[in-house]
Amino acid sequence: MEHGSRKRLVRALACTTMIALALSPGLPGVAAHADVREGDARMMAGGGSVGGGPGAIDHVDKPFGQIIRIIPDHGMSALLYLPALPELGGDFGISASLTQLTLTMTMLGMAFGQIFMGPLSDRFGRKQPLLVGMIVFTAASAGACLSENITSFLVFRFLQGFSGASGIVIARAIARDVAEGPELTRFFAILMLVNGLAPIAAPVIGGQILRFTSWRGIFALLVIVGIAQFVSTVIYRETLKKEERQQSIAKSFAKFPQLLRDRYFLGHCLLQLFFFGSFFSYIGGSSFVFQNVYHVSAQTYSLIFGGIGIGLLVAGTVPARFAGRVPDEKLLSVSLRIPLAGAVLLLAGFLLHAPLLYTLLVLFVTIVPLSVMGTASFSLALSRQGKSAGSASALLGFSQMILGGVMMPLTGIAGDSNPLPMAILMLAGYVLSEIVYRAMIRSRV
Repeated sequence: MEHGSRKRLVRALACTTMIALALSPGLPGVAAHADVREGDARMMAGGGSVGGGPGAIDHVDKPFGQIIRIIPDHGMSALLYLPALPELGGDFGISASLTQLTLTMTMLGMAFGQIFMGPLSDRFGRKQPLLVGMIVFTAASAGACLSENITSFLVFRFLQGFSGASGIVIARAIARDVAEGPELTRFFAILMLVNGLAPIAAPVIGGQILRFTSWRGIFALLVIVGIAQFVSTVIYRETLKKEERQQSIAKSFAKFPQLLRDRYFLGHCLLQLFFFGSFFSYIGGSSFVFQNVYHVSAQTYSLIFGGIGIGLLVAGTVPARFAGRVPDEKLLSVSLRIPLAGAVLLLAGFLLHAPLLYTLLVLFVTIVPLSVMGTASFSLALSRQGKSAGSASALLGFSQMILGGVMMPLTGIAGDSNPLPMAILMLAGYVLSEIVYRAMIRSRV
């Protein structure tokens, strides 16, 4: 790409990213006053409380405003230091695959953390596990900042993911506490919207931090994020009443085999597994592809990543806009096929040494439908669950993270200047997602 064209591209990405960041402070207000109103929710529930059960919450706005304040930590912890991956690898003297393993440990921590935090929230309520999670997250962030070797760094990265998982799984469980049907779809859409802020903001912020400090400064910032999330959790209002909780931890964990015997629910778990496996292949490989293949700076890469994140953010509004008018099943079907076509074009582009602009456009088309898929699939899967929403959300969240954590190091298996592994892994994940949808979900709708 010509220098002038690249400069214009960077300016455009910077502009759009800054717009997204400028809008982000207003999102809690948007979410709190989205199309979800107490009167609408009661109408949906047949004149009763939201959710229709004895433990349902009468006022939707407040609980969901609380959700918004407790979920950003996981995205920040995973992606804030993404532009620093090459620097971190050089500092510790490790290979590209081992560097990507630092992302993997976070993903694995998030996966297993959800498995534990979901049932705990069904047994003890939503607030207590959140408080513990935020305390551990803050301590683990401090440990990562002070790490002197790759072994201790990997341990603290796992703990970051494990503890941060409390915000992921419990936010979804809270949504199920306060809504169902089309309103639940709207809630999940808003969750995806708010969650999308972290992928946009985190790499951009991380890239700018690297102008003044090393990767350690990024983890120092995460300590501050952890403290802020703890304060938000302290003022959070419980949404799961005592009479609606599981009677024992054993009963909470016993829900897992029962849920997995449900072919339809298992189909959604596998769908999340393969689709997000593709997404995390992109996350694990994109830093090296753009910086080592296309030779952009860490700051430019952060803007590219942020630009695609804006697409995820905008796409996240689609399910909310069409909830109740377009079936979730239709949204799910379309959001699976577009990335599949995009992945084919991406692989072809890498084989033919396509220019940067082509890769950017194809990646945008390939990644952005994730917001729609995630919302539709979660809503469909959890709509059949009641007080086991925490356990069900945990299994779905585990499915999202576990394969992604495994696939990330594989994107660097052919070296840090070869983009083909990333493209092949992404295509494989999308193909398997389509197979699962046709075999286990579409046939049972």
